[in-house]
Amino acid sequence: MSIAGCARGRVFTVGRDPEHESRGFELEEGMKIRLEGQKKLLEEIKANEKSKIEITGLMKQTDMGQPGIGMAGGRVRVAPVMPSPNGRPSSTNYAPPTPVLDVESWRLLNSSCSR
Repeated sequence: MSIAGCARGRVFTVGRDPEHESRGFELEEGMKIRLEGQKKLLEEIKANEKSKIEITGLMKQTDMGQPGIGMAGGRVRVAPVMPSPNGRPSSTNYAPPTPVLDVESWRLLNSSCSR
């Protein structure tokens, strides 16, 4: 799969695809993905943090959707939480695991990232 967006370190934020391209699958704009891959490739991506890029790689199909309901333009997700067995609030982190993309290649796009 190929995804347009911005990277900051090893975290990639999904952005809008260029108007002339279409994915065939749906990832919400603003979704965070952890990047894995060859060290040299990840260093090249990190060196271009201020530019919008397109990454190509492999990701589990189960990681493509996020649980809950998107609100505030996709920046906030509301998801149900299972109560603890004893009825007391728990300090357990209920956040879903961050999806992982194994990067195979990347390319610069003609726009910059807002940060």
